[in-house]
Amino acid sequence: MSTPDTLVFGAAGFIGRALVARLLEQGRTVAAAVRPGSEPRLRAWLDGRQVDRRRLTVLAADITDPELGAVGSARLDDVRDVYNCAAQFAFGLDPALARAVNIDGAVRVLRWSAQRPRLRRLVHITGYRVTVPESAEHNYAVGAYGASKFEADRILQEEAIATGVPLSIANPSTVIGPGQYIGLAELIRDLWYGRLPALPGSAETLLPILDLDYFVAFLTALPQDPDTAGESYTVLDPASPPLPDLMRLLARHMNVRAPHLTIPVSLVARLPRWVTGVDRERLAFLADERYDTSAAEAVAARAGLVMPATEQIVRTWADHLVSSRFGTTDADPAAGFQGRLWVSGDRHTPEFVLLHGLPTDSEAWREVRERTGVATLAADLPGLGRSAPGPAGPDHRIDELMDAVTSRPVLVGHSLGCVPVLRYAATHPDRVAGVVLVSPAFLQRRGPWITRTPLAAAYLRRLSADRLAALLRVPPGPAIESAGAGLRRGGVARRTVAALRSATRPRSRAAARALLAEATVPVHIVVGSDDPLTSAATAPTTVIDGAGHNPHLTHPEHVAQILTSSQNMFTTNMFHA
Repeated sequence: MSTPDTLVFGAAGFIGRALVARLLEQGRTVAAAVRPGSEPRLRAWLDGRQVDRRRLTVLAADITDPELGAVGSARLDDVRDVYNCAAQFAFGLDPALARAVNIDGAVRVLRWSAQRPRLRRLVHITGYRVTVPESAEHNYAVGAYGASKFEADRILQEEAIATGVPLSIANPSTVIGPGQYIGLAELIRDLWYGRLPALPGSAETLLPILDLDYFVAFLTALPQDPDTAGESYTVLDPASPPLPDLMRLLARHMNVRAPHLTIPVSLVARLPRWVTGVDRERLAFLADERYDTSAAEAVAARAGLVMPATEQIVRTWADHLVSSRFGTTDADPAAGFQGRLWVSGDRHTPEFVLLHGLPTDSEAWREVRERTGVATLAADLPGLGRSAPGPAGPDHRIDELMDAVTSRPVLVGHSLGCVPVLRYAATHPDRVAGVVLVSPAFLQRRGPWITRTPLAAAYLRRLSADRLAALLRVPPGPAIESAGAGLRRGGVARRTVAALRSATRPRSRAAARALLAEATVPVHIVVGSDDPLTSAATAPTTVIDGAGHNPHLTHPEHVAQILTSSQNMFTTNMFHA
Protein backbone atom coordinates (compact mmCIF):
# COMPACT_ATOMS: atom_id res chain seq x y z
CA MET A 1 0.00 0.00 0.00
CA SER A 2 1.27 3.50 -0.81
CA THR A 3 2.00 5.94 1.98
CA PRO A 4 -0.88 8.17 3.14
CA ASP A 5 -1.66 11.33 1.20
CA THR A 6 -4.14 12.59 3.83
CA LEU A 7 -3.98 12.80 7.62
CA VAL A 8 -7.03 13.27 9.84
CA PHE A 9 -6.55 14.22 13.49
CA GLY A 10 -9.47 13.35 15.75
CA ALA A 11 -10.43 10.58 13.33
CA ALA A 12 -12.47 8.58 15.84
CA GLY A 13 -14.78 11.49 16.66
CA PHE A 14 -18.22 12.26 15.30
CA ILE A 15 -16.99 14.38 12.37
CA GLY A 16 -13.56 12.79 12.01
CA ARG A 17 -14.74 9.24 11.42
CA ALA A 18 -17.30 10.37 8.82
CA LEU A 19 -14.55 12.35 7.09
CA VAL A 20 -12.24 9.32 7.04
CA ALA A 21 -15.02 7.21 5.49
CA ARG A 22 -15.67 9.84 2.83
CA LEU A 23 -11.98 10.17 1.93
CA LEU A 24 -11.54 6.40 1.66
CA GLU A 25 -14.61 6.19 -0.57
CA GLN A 26 -13.01 8.84 -2.79
CA GLY A 27 -9.95 6.62 -3.21
CA ARG A 28 -7.65 8.57 -0.89
CA THR A 29 -4.95 6.88 1.18
CA VAL A 30 -5.61 8.01 4.72
CA ALA A 31 -3.78 8.10 8.04
CA ALA A 32 -6.22 8.36 10.94
CA ALA A 33 -4.75 9.92 14.07
CA VAL A 34 -6.80 8.89 17.10
CA ARG A 35 -6.48 8.98 20.86
CA PRO A 36 -4.76 5.86 22.25
CA GLY A 37 -7.31 3.12 22.76
CA SER A 38 -9.72 4.48 20.13
CA GLU A 39 -8.40 2.39 17.26
CA PRO A 40 -10.85 -0.55 17.68
CA ARG A 41 -13.79 1.85 17.94
CA LEU A 42 -12.91 3.56 14.63
CA ARG A 43 -12.34 0.27 12.82
CA ALA A 44 -15.62 -1.16 14.12
CA TRP A 45 -17.50 1.97 13.03
CA LEU A 46 -16.03 1.80 9.52
CA ASP A 47 -16.69 -1.94 9.26
CA GLY A 48 -20.29 -1.39 10.33
CA ARG A 49 -20.70 0.86 7.29
CA GLN A 50 -18.80 -1.53 5.02
CA VAL A 51 -16.02 0.98 4.32
CA ASP A 52 -12.96 -0.57 2.67
CA ARG A 53 -10.05 -0.07 5.13
CA ARG A 54 -7.23 -1.31 2.92
CA ARG A 55 -5.96 2.22 2.29
CA LEU A 56 -6.21 3.21 5.97
CA THR A 57 -3.41 3.54 8.51
CA VAL A 58 -4.41 4.14 12.13
CA LEU A 59 -1.98 5.97 14.43
CA ALA A 60 -2.28 6.62 18.15
CA ALA A 61 -1.90 10.36 18.56
CA ASP A 62 -2.04 12.95 21.32
CA ILE A 63 -2.07 16.57 20.20
CA THR A 64 -1.14 17.68 23.73
CA ASP A 65 2.16 15.79 23.26
CA PRO A 66 4.90 17.91 21.63
CA GLU A 67 5.71 14.90 19.41
CA LEU A 68 2.03 14.23 18.63
CA GLY A 69 2.35 10.61 19.75
CA ALA A 70 2.92 8.07 16.97
CA VAL A 71 2.39 10.74 14.32
CA GLY A 72 5.73 12.33 15.19
CA SER A 73 7.70 9.20 14.30
CA ALA A 74 5.59 8.06 11.34
CA ARG A 75 6.77 8.44 7.75
CA LEU A 76 4.19 10.86 6.43
CA ASP A 77 6.16 12.95 3.94
CA ASP A 78 3.64 12.25 1.18
CA VAL A 79 0.79 13.85 3.11
CA ARG A 80 -0.77 16.67 1.09
CA ASP A 81 -3.90 17.42 3.09
CA VAL A 82 -4.21 17.61 6.86
CA TYR A 83 -7.54 17.85 8.68
CA ASN A 84 -7.73 18.82 12.33
CA CYS A 85 -11.01 17.49 13.72
CA ALA A 86 -9.52 16.99 17.18
CA ALA A 87 -11.03 19.09 19.95
CA GLN A 88 -12.38 18.96 23.47
CA PHE A 89 -16.09 19.53 22.89
CA ALA A 90 -18.06 19.54 26.12
CA PHE A 91 -19.66 22.01 28.46
CA GLY A 92 -18.07 22.63 31.85
CA LEU A 93 -14.52 21.95 30.62
CA ASP A 94 -11.55 22.75 32.80
CA PRO A 95 -9.96 25.84 31.17
CA ALA A 96 -6.46 24.31 31.30
CA LEU A 97 -7.62 21.20 29.44
CA ALA A 98 -9.57 23.25 26.90
CA ARG A 99 -6.51 25.38 26.15
CA ALA A 100 -4.17 22.37 26.01
CA VAL A 101 -6.25 20.69 23.28
CA ASN A 102 -8.16 23.41 21.47
CA ILE A 103 -5.35 25.99 21.34
CA ASP A 104 -1.93 24.47 22.05
CA GLY A 105 -2.80 21.18 20.35
CA ALA A 106 -4.14 22.97 17.28
CA VAL A 107 -0.94 25.01 17.02
CA ARG A 108 1.14 21.82 17.20
CA VAL A 109 -0.87 20.36 14.32
CA LEU A 110 -0.28 23.51 12.27
CA ARG A 111 3.48 23.51 12.94
CA TRP A 112 3.72 19.80 12.11
CA SER A 113 1.84 20.48 8.88
CA ALA A 114 4.27 23.28 8.00
CA GLN A 115 7.03 20.65 7.86
CA ARG A 116 5.29 18.51 5.23
CA PRO A 117 7.21 18.92 1.96
CA ARG A 118 4.11 18.31 -0.19
CA LEU A 119 1.51 20.10 1.90
CA ARG A 120 -1.41 21.38 -0.13
CA ARG A 121 -3.79 22.36 2.67
CA LEU A 122 -4.45 22.32 6.39
CA VAL A 123 -8.19 22.34 7.17
CA HIS A 124 -9.15 23.30 10.71
CA ILE A 125 -12.63 23.15 12.24
CA THR A 126 -13.79 25.84 14.64
CA GLY A 127 -17.43 26.97 14.94
CA TYR A 128 -19.91 29.41 13.50
CA ARG A 129 -20.02 31.64 16.60
CA VAL A 130 -16.43 32.84 16.09
CA THR A 131 -17.94 35.29 13.58
CA VAL A 132 -19.65 37.08 16.52
CA PRO A 133 -16.71 38.59 18.45
CA GLU A 134 -18.84 40.00 21.27
CA SER A 135 -20.60 36.70 21.97
CA ALA A 136 -20.78 35.59 25.60
CA GLU A 137 -19.39 32.10 24.91
CA HIS A 138 -16.00 33.64 24.13
CA ASN A 139 -15.60 34.43 27.83
CA TYR A 140 -13.79 31.84 29.98
CA ALA A 141 -16.01 32.84 32.88
CA VAL A 142 -18.98 31.56 30.88
CA GLY A 143 -17.34 28.42 29.51
CA ALA A 144 -13.97 27.15 28.38
CA TYR A 145 -15.08 25.39 25.22
CA GLY A 146 -16.32 28.40 23.28
CA ALA A 147 -13.66 30.70 24.69
CA SER A 148 -10.79 28.36 23.73
CA LYS A 149 -12.08 27.81 20.20
CA PHE A 150 -12.48 31.56 19.67
CA GLU A 151 -8.97 32.24 20.92
CA ALA A 152 -7.55 29.43 18.81
CA ASP A 153 -9.13 30.86 15.66
CA ARG A 154 -7.15 34.08 15.94
CA ILE A 155 -3.88 32.38 16.94
CA LEU A 156 -4.04 29.84 14.10
CA GLN A 157 -4.61 32.48 11.46
CA GLU A 158 -1.60 34.45 12.72
CA GLU A 159 0.58 31.30 12.85
CA ALA A 160 -0.49 30.27 9.34
CA ILE A 161 0.60 33.62 7.93
CA ALA A 162 3.89 33.48 9.82
CA THR A 163 4.73 29.91 8.70
CA GLY A 164 3.25 30.07 5.21
CA VAL A 165 0.81 27.24 5.86
CA PRO A 166 -2.17 27.21 3.43
CA LEU A 167 -4.90 27.16 6.05
CA SER A 168 -8.65 26.85 5.49
CA ILE A 169 -10.99 27.18 8.46
CA ALA A 170 -14.46 25.69 8.45
CA ASN A 171 -16.89 27.17 10.96
CA PRO A 172 -19.88 24.78 11.14
CA SER A 173 -23.08 25.28 13.07
CA THR A 174 -24.63 22.36 15.02
CA VAL A 175 -23.71 19.33 12.92
CA ILE A 176 -26.44 16.71 13.11
CA GLY A 177 -26.43 13.06 12.19
CA PRO A 178 -26.07 9.59 13.71
CA GLY A 179 -23.76 9.79 16.72
CA GLN A 180 -24.46 13.41 17.72
CA TYR A 181 -25.94 13.35 21.23
CA ILE A 182 -25.05 16.66 22.86
CA GLY A 183 -26.32 20.21 22.54
CA LEU A 184 -29.48 20.26 20.44
CA ALA A 185 -29.86 16.50 20.95
CA GLU A 186 -30.33 17.11 24.67
CA LEU A 187 -33.15 19.57 23.97
CA ILE A 188 -34.81 16.95 21.76
CA ARG A 189 -34.40 14.36 24.51
CA ASP A 190 -36.23 16.65 26.94
CA LEU A 191 -38.92 17.23 24.32
CA TRP A 192 -39.36 13.48 23.83
CA TYR A 193 -39.70 12.77 27.54
CA GLY A 194 -42.03 15.71 28.19
CA ARG A 195 -39.48 17.71 30.17
CA LEU A 196 -39.44 20.84 27.99
CA PRO A 197 -42.26 23.13 29.16
CA ALA A 198 -40.61 26.25 27.69
CA LEU A 199 -37.75 27.25 25.40
CA PRO A 200 -34.99 29.72 26.24
CA GLY A 201 -34.82 32.61 23.79
CA SER A 202 -37.45 34.23 21.61
CA ALA A 203 -39.46 33.48 18.50
CA GLU A 204 -36.40 34.52 16.43
CA THR A 205 -33.73 32.58 18.34
CA LEU A 206 -31.66 30.52 15.94
CA LEU A 207 -29.67 27.37 16.65
CA PRO A 208 -28.70 26.61 13.06
CA ILE A 209 -28.13 23.04 11.93
CA LEU A 210 -25.92 21.36 9.36
CA ASP A 211 -26.13 17.87 7.88
CA LEU A 212 -23.08 15.73 8.70
CA ASP A 213 -22.73 14.22 5.22
CA TYR A 214 -22.95 17.62 3.55
CA PHE A 215 -20.34 19.10 5.90
CA VAL A 216 -17.94 16.21 5.32
CA ALA A 217 -18.33 16.63 1.56
CA PHE A 218 -17.62 20.36 2.00
CA LEU A 219 -14.44 19.59 3.96
CA THR A 220 -13.13 17.30 1.23
CA ALA A 221 -13.82 20.00 -1.38
CA LEU A 222 -11.72 22.68 0.34
CA PRO A 223 -8.20 21.43 -0.57
CA GLN A 224 -9.28 20.82 -4.16
CA ASP A 225 -10.26 24.46 -4.59
CA PRO A 226 -7.12 26.68 -4.72
CA ASP A 227 -9.18 29.80 -3.95
CA THR A 228 -10.02 28.51 -0.45
CA ALA A 229 -6.47 28.76 0.95
CA GLY A 230 -6.23 31.39 3.66
CA GLU A 231 -10.00 31.70 3.99
CA SER A 232 -12.62 31.00 6.67
CA TYR A 233 -16.08 29.71 5.91
CA THR A 234 -19.25 29.79 7.96
CA VAL A 235 -21.09 26.60 7.04
CA LEU A 236 -24.70 26.02 8.02
CA ASP A 237 -28.05 25.21 6.51
CA PRO A 238 -29.56 28.57 5.47
CA ALA A 239 -33.01 27.00 5.75
CA SER A 240 -32.52 26.29 9.47
CA PRO A 241 -35.76 27.39 11.15
CA PRO A 242 -35.82 29.44 14.36
CA LEU A 243 -35.57 27.24 17.43
CA PRO A 244 -39.31 27.33 18.33
CA ASP A 245 -40.22 26.34 14.76
CA LEU A 246 -37.61 23.57 14.81
CA MET A 247 -39.05 22.19 18.04
CA ARG A 248 -42.55 22.26 16.57
CA LEU A 249 -41.33 20.39 13.49
CA LEU A 250 -39.74 17.74 15.70
CA ALA A 251 -42.78 17.53 17.97
CA ARG A 252 -45.05 16.86 14.99
CA HIS A 253 -42.74 14.15 13.73
CA MET A 254 -42.36 12.45 17.11
CA ASN A 255 -46.03 12.93 18.03
CA VAL A 256 -45.33 14.82 21.25
CA ARG A 257 -46.42 18.21 22.55
CA ALA A 258 -44.26 21.18 21.61
CA PRO A 259 -43.52 23.93 24.14
CA HIS A 260 -45.47 27.12 23.44
CA LEU A 261 -43.63 29.41 25.84
CA THR A 262 -40.28 31.13 25.36
CA ILE A 263 -38.25 32.72 28.16
CA PRO A 264 -35.59 35.36 27.40
CA VAL A 265 -32.08 33.94 27.61
CA SER A 266 -31.03 36.78 29.92
CA LEU A 267 -33.72 35.76 32.41
CA VAL A 268 -32.91 32.05 32.24
CA ALA A 269 -29.23 32.86 32.81
CA ARG A 270 -30.07 34.63 36.07
CA LEU A 271 -32.07 31.71 37.45
CA PRO A 272 -30.33 28.92 39.39
CA ARG A 273 -29.31 25.94 37.30
CA TRP A 274 -31.30 23.60 39.57
CA VAL A 275 -34.42 25.48 38.48
CA THR A 276 -33.75 25.63 34.71
CA GLY A 277 -31.60 22.53 34.18
CA VAL A 278 -29.51 24.62 31.75
CA ASP A 279 -26.07 26.12 32.37
CA ARG A 280 -24.87 29.50 31.10
CA GLU A 281 -22.46 27.98 28.59
CA ARG A 282 -25.27 26.29 26.66
CA LEU A 283 -27.35 29.46 26.76
CA ALA A 284 -24.52 31.43 25.18
CA PHE A 285 -25.09 29.57 21.89
CA LEU A 286 -28.71 30.71 21.69
CA ALA A 287 -28.93 34.03 19.87
CA ASP A 288 -31.02 35.95 17.36
CA GLU A 289 -28.13 36.71 14.97
CA ARG A 290 -28.14 35.55 11.36
CA TYR A 291 -24.96 34.51 9.55
CA ASP A 292 -23.36 35.20 6.18
CA THR A 293 -22.84 31.87 4.42
CA SER A 294 -22.35 33.22 0.89
CA ALA A 295 -18.65 32.33 0.73
CA ALA A 296 -19.30 28.73 1.76
CA GLU A 297 -22.19 28.49 -0.68
CA ALA A 298 -19.92 29.63 -3.51
CA VAL A 299 -17.41 26.88 -2.66
CA ALA A 300 -20.21 24.34 -2.53
CA ALA A 301 -21.55 25.47 -5.88
CA ARG A 302 -18.14 25.08 -7.51
CA ALA A 303 -17.89 21.57 -6.02
CA GLY A 304 -21.41 20.62 -7.12
CA LEU A 305 -22.67 20.17 -3.55
CA VAL A 306 -26.38 20.52 -2.84
CA MET A 307 -27.73 21.07 0.67
CA PRO A 308 -30.18 18.28 1.57
CA ALA A 309 -33.79 19.04 2.50
CA THR A 310 -33.80 20.47 6.01
CA GLU A 311 -36.95 18.82 7.29
CA GLN A 312 -35.88 15.40 6.05
CA ILE A 313 -32.48 15.44 7.77
CA VAL A 314 -34.08 16.65 11.00
CA ARG A 315 -36.65 13.85 10.92
CA THR A 316 -34.04 11.22 10.12
CA TRP A 317 -31.85 12.40 12.98
CA ALA A 318 -34.82 12.39 15.36
CA ASP A 319 -35.53 8.77 14.39
CA HIS A 320 -31.91 7.90 15.18
CA LEU A 321 -32.03 9.68 18.54
CA VAL A 322 -35.19 7.88 19.63
CA SER A 323 -33.95 4.52 18.35
CA SER A 324 -30.63 4.85 20.18
CA ARG A 325 -32.37 6.18 23.29
CA PHE A 326 -30.25 9.29 22.86
CA GLY A 327 -26.95 7.51 22.69
CA THR A 328 -27.43 4.88 25.38
CA THR A 329 -27.71 1.92 22.99
CA ASP A 330 -27.07 0.97 19.36
CA ALA A 331 -29.62 2.46 16.99
CA ASP A 332 -31.73 0.39 14.64
CA PRO A 333 -31.08 1.99 11.22
CA ALA A 334 -34.35 0.60 9.87
CA ALA A 335 -36.48 2.14 12.64
CA GLY A 336 -38.43 5.39 12.66
CA PHE A 337 -41.80 7.06 12.80
CA GLN A 338 -44.43 6.17 10.21
CA GLY A 339 -47.25 8.56 10.91
CA ARG A 340 -48.27 7.95 14.51
CA LEU A 341 -46.58 4.55 14.69
CA TRP A 342 -42.99 3.64 15.53
CA VAL A 343 -41.91 0.94 13.07
CA SER A 344 -38.79 -1.05 12.29
CA GLY A 345 -37.81 -3.05 9.24
CA ASP A 346 -38.95 -3.46 5.65
CA ARG A 347 -42.02 -1.27 5.29
CA HIS A 348 -43.01 -2.56 1.85
CA THR A 349 -42.19 -6.25 1.32
CA PRO A 350 -41.83 -7.98 4.70
CA GLU A 351 -42.33 -11.72 5.04
CA PHE A 352 -43.36 -11.36 8.68
CA VAL A 353 -45.18 -8.49 10.42
CA LEU A 354 -44.83 -8.68 14.20
CA LEU A 355 -46.77 -7.02 17.02
CA HIS A 356 -45.59 -7.12 20.62
CA GLY A 357 -47.34 -7.83 23.89
CA LEU A 358 -47.17 -5.83 27.11
CA PRO A 359 -45.37 -4.21 28.77
CA THR A 360 -42.66 -4.60 26.12
CA ASP A 361 -42.40 -2.89 22.72
CA SER A 362 -41.30 -3.96 19.24
CA GLU A 363 -37.70 -4.30 20.43
CA ALA A 364 -38.83 -7.58 22.02
CA TRP A 365 -38.83 -9.15 18.55
CA ARG A 366 -35.29 -8.16 17.53
CA GLU A 367 -33.55 -11.48 18.25
CA VAL A 368 -36.30 -13.49 16.57
CA ARG A 369 -36.24 -11.19 13.54
CA GLU A 370 -32.48 -11.53 13.17
CA ARG A 371 -32.72 -15.31 13.31
CA THR A 372 -35.40 -15.60 10.62
CA GLY A 373 -32.95 -14.22 8.06
CA VAL A 374 -35.74 -12.63 6.00
CA ALA A 375 -37.37 -9.21 5.67
CA THR A 376 -39.57 -8.36 8.65
CA LEU A 377 -41.60 -5.42 9.93
CA ALA A 378 -42.40 -4.67 13.57
CA ALA A 379 -44.25 -1.83 15.24
CA ASP A 380 -45.02 -0.43 18.66
CA LEU A 381 -48.75 -0.65 19.37
CA PRO A 382 -50.56 2.72 19.34
CA GLY A 383 -50.04 4.66 22.57
CA LEU A 384 -47.38 2.22 23.78
CA GLY A 385 -43.62 2.19 23.47
CA ARG A 386 -42.72 4.96 21.05
CA SER A 387 -46.02 5.12 19.13
CA ALA A 388 -48.58 7.86 19.69
CA PRO A 389 -52.05 7.05 21.01
CA GLY A 390 -54.64 6.18 18.38
CA PRO A 391 -58.36 6.92 18.41
CA ALA A 392 -59.23 3.27 19.18
CA GLY A 393 -56.48 2.47 21.68
CA PRO A 394 -53.72 -0.13 21.29
CA ASP A 395 -56.09 -3.02 20.54
CA HIS A 396 -57.16 -1.92 17.08
CA ARG A 397 -56.69 -2.83 13.44
CA ILE A 398 -53.22 -2.42 12.01
CA ASP A 399 -54.34 -0.79 8.77
CA GLU A 400 -51.92 2.13 9.21
CA LEU A 401 -48.98 -0.25 9.47
CA MET A 402 -50.08 -2.38 6.53
CA ASP A 403 -51.02 0.45 4.16
CA ALA A 404 -47.60 0.53 2.48
CA VAL A 405 -47.06 -3.26 2.50
CA THR A 406 -47.27 -4.82 -0.96
CA SER A 407 -46.29 -8.38 0.00
CA ARG A 408 -48.55 -11.00 1.60
CA PRO A 409 -46.83 -11.53 4.96
CA VAL A 410 -47.42 -13.79 7.92
CA LEU A 411 -48.83 -11.76 10.82
CA VAL A 412 -47.32 -12.57 14.20
CA GLY A 413 -48.72 -11.34 17.50
CA HIS A 414 -47.60 -11.86 21.08
CA SER A 415 -50.06 -11.85 23.99
CA LEU A 416 -52.17 -8.67 23.66
CA GLY A 417 -50.71 -8.18 20.16
CA CYS A 418 -52.53 -11.31 19.01
CA VAL A 419 -55.90 -9.52 18.94
CA PRO A 420 -55.12 -6.77 16.38
CA VAL A 421 -53.43 -9.45 14.26
CA LEU A 422 -56.61 -11.55 14.25
CA ARG A 423 -58.80 -8.52 13.56
CA TYR A 424 -56.74 -7.49 10.55
CA ALA A 425 -56.75 -11.04 9.20
CA ALA A 426 -60.54 -11.20 9.61
CA THR A 427 -61.12 -8.05 7.55
CA HIS A 428 -58.26 -8.50 5.05
CA PRO A 429 -57.75 -12.24 4.55
CA ASP A 430 -56.40 -11.64 1.06
CA ARG A 431 -53.58 -9.49 2.45
CA VAL A 432 -52.01 -12.11 4.74
CA ALA A 433 -50.52 -15.56 4.26
CA GLY A 434 -51.43 -16.70 7.76
CA VAL A 435 -51.27 -15.87 11.45
CA VAL A 436 -48.98 -17.00 14.26
CA LEU A 437 -50.17 -16.31 17.80
CA VAL A 438 -47.43 -16.44 20.43
CA SER A 439 -48.81 -16.85 23.97
CA PRO A 440 -52.33 -15.60 23.13
CA ALA A 441 -53.41 -14.18 26.50
CA PHE A 442 -57.11 -14.67 25.79
CA LEU A 443 -56.57 -18.46 25.77
CA GLN A 444 -54.48 -18.49 28.94
CA ARG A 445 -54.92 -17.63 32.60
CA ARG A 446 -55.84 -14.03 33.47
CA GLY A 447 -53.23 -11.28 33.34
CA PRO A 448 -50.68 -10.53 36.07
CA TRP A 449 -51.82 -9.33 39.48
CA ILE A 450 -50.06 -5.98 38.98
CA THR A 451 -52.74 -4.84 36.54
CA ARG A 452 -55.38 -5.04 39.27
CA THR A 453 -53.66 -2.76 41.80
CA PRO A 454 -54.54 0.98 42.01
CA LEU A 455 -50.90 2.07 41.75
CA ALA A 456 -49.97 -0.26 38.89
CA ALA A 457 -48.91 2.52 36.50
CA ALA A 458 -46.68 4.20 39.09
CA TYR A 459 -45.16 0.83 39.93
CA LEU A 460 -44.34 0.04 36.29
CA ARG A 461 -42.94 3.51 35.66
CA ARG A 462 -40.42 3.14 38.48
CA LEU A 463 -39.26 -0.39 37.73
CA SER A 464 -35.57 -0.86 36.99
CA ALA A 465 -34.64 -3.03 34.01
CA ASP A 466 -33.60 -5.87 36.33
CA ARG A 467 -36.88 -5.73 38.27
CA LEU A 468 -38.90 -5.61 35.06
CA ALA A 469 -37.01 -8.62 33.71
CA ALA A 470 -37.70 -10.49 36.95
CA LEU A 471 -41.41 -9.59 36.75
CA LEU A 472 -41.60 -10.96 33.20
CA ARG A 473 -39.33 -13.93 34.00
CA VAL A 474 -36.96 -13.16 31.16
CA PRO A 475 -33.25 -12.34 31.04
CA PRO A 476 -32.31 -8.64 31.15
CA GLY A 477 -31.17 -7.13 27.89
CA PRO A 478 -31.89 -4.49 25.23
CA ALA A 479 -35.57 -5.48 24.88
CA ILE A 480 -36.23 -4.98 28.59
CA GLU A 481 -34.22 -1.75 28.71
CA SER A 482 -36.25 -0.43 25.79
CA ALA A 483 -39.50 -1.39 27.47
CA GLY A 484 -38.43 0.32 30.69
CA ALA A 485 -37.49 3.51 28.85
CA GLY A 486 -40.89 3.51 27.14
CA LEU A 487 -42.76 3.06 30.42
CA ARG A 488 -41.03 6.14 31.81
CA ARG A 489 -42.47 8.32 29.04
CA GLY A 490 -45.51 10.35 29.96
CA GLY A 491 -48.73 8.33 29.79
CA VAL A 492 -47.22 5.07 28.50
CA ALA A 493 -47.35 3.21 31.83
CA ARG A 494 -50.93 4.37 32.40
CA ARG A 495 -52.01 3.27 28.91
CA THR A 496 -50.18 -0.05 29.35
CA VAL A 497 -52.11 -0.83 32.52
CA ALA A 498 -55.39 0.27 30.93
CA ALA A 499 -54.77 -2.00 27.92
CA LEU A 500 -53.90 -4.96 30.15
CA ARG A 501 -57.01 -4.43 32.27
CA SER A 502 -59.23 -4.17 29.19
CA ALA A 503 -57.75 -7.33 27.68
CA THR A 504 -58.41 -9.38 30.82
CA ARG A 505 -62.14 -8.58 30.98
CA PRO A 506 -64.33 -11.61 30.25
CA ARG A 507 -66.07 -9.82 27.37
CA SER A 508 -62.74 -8.95 25.71
CA ARG A 509 -61.43 -12.49 26.08
CA ALA A 510 -64.63 -13.94 24.63
CA ALA A 511 -64.51 -11.57 21.64
CA ALA A 512 -60.90 -12.57 20.93
CA ARG A 513 -61.78 -16.27 21.11
CA ALA A 514 -64.59 -15.64 18.63
CA LEU A 515 -62.18 -13.99 16.21
CA LEU A 516 -59.94 -17.04 16.39
CA ALA A 517 -62.84 -19.43 15.86
CA GLU A 518 -64.01 -17.50 12.79
CA ALA A 519 -60.55 -17.07 11.22
CA THR A 520 -60.46 -17.88 7.50
CA VAL A 521 -56.67 -17.82 7.21
CA PRO A 522 -54.27 -20.49 8.54
CA VAL A 523 -53.42 -20.02 12.23
CA HIS A 524 -50.57 -21.49 14.28
CA ILE A 525 -50.35 -21.09 18.07
CA VAL A 526 -47.09 -21.08 20.04
CA VAL A 527 -46.97 -21.34 23.85
CA GLY A 528 -44.47 -22.15 26.55
CA SER A 529 -44.84 -25.28 28.65
CA ASP A 530 -44.76 -23.12 31.79
CA ASP A 531 -47.64 -20.96 30.51
CA PRO A 532 -50.00 -23.37 28.75
CA LEU A 533 -53.36 -22.76 27.13
CA THR A 534 -56.29 -22.87 29.54
CA SER A 535 -58.98 -22.66 26.83
CA ALA A 536 -59.43 -25.05 23.95
CA ALA A 537 -58.16 -23.99 20.51
CA THR A 538 -58.71 -25.74 17.20
CA ALA A 539 -55.59 -24.25 15.59
CA PRO A 540 -52.35 -26.30 15.47
CA THR A 541 -50.29 -25.58 18.59
CA THR A 542 -46.57 -25.88 19.30
CA VAL A 543 -45.37 -26.04 22.91
CA ILE A 544 -41.84 -24.85 23.70
CA ASP A 545 -40.49 -26.82 26.61
CA GLY A 546 -39.25 -24.70 29.51
CA ALA A 547 -40.64 -21.41 28.15
CA GLY A 548 -43.08 -19.11 29.90
CA HIS A 549 -45.24 -16.28 28.58
CA ASN A 550 -42.40 -14.69 26.59
CA PRO A 551 -40.80 -17.48 24.53
CA HIS A 552 -39.59 -14.98 21.94
CA LEU A 553 -37.35 -13.46 24.63
CA THR A 554 -36.20 -16.68 26.30
CA HIS A 555 -36.10 -19.00 23.26
CA PRO A 556 -35.69 -16.72 20.19
CA GLU A 557 -34.00 -19.39 18.05
CA HIS A 558 -36.84 -21.84 18.64
CA VAL A 559 -39.52 -19.22 17.91
CA ALA A 560 -37.74 -18.15 14.70
CA GLN A 561 -37.68 -21.78 13.52
CA ILE A 562 -41.39 -22.13 14.24
CA LEU A 563 -42.16 -18.96 12.29
CA THR A 564 -40.22 -20.22 9.29
CA SER A 565 -41.95 -23.62 9.44
CA SER A 566 -45.34 -21.93 9.75
CA GLN A 567 -44.60 -19.73 6.75
CA ASN A 568 -43.68 -22.78 4.67
CA MET A 569 -46.87 -24.54 5.77
CA PHE A 570 -49.04 -21.51 4.99
CA THR A 571 -47.43 -21.11 1.57
CA THR A 572 -48.01 -24.77 0.77
CA ASN A 573 -51.67 -24.47 1.77
CA MET A 574 -52.06 -21.37 -0.43
CA PHE A 575 -50.48 -23.21 -3.38
CA HIS A 576 -52.80 -26.20 -3.04
CA ALA A 577 -55.81 -23.93 -2.55
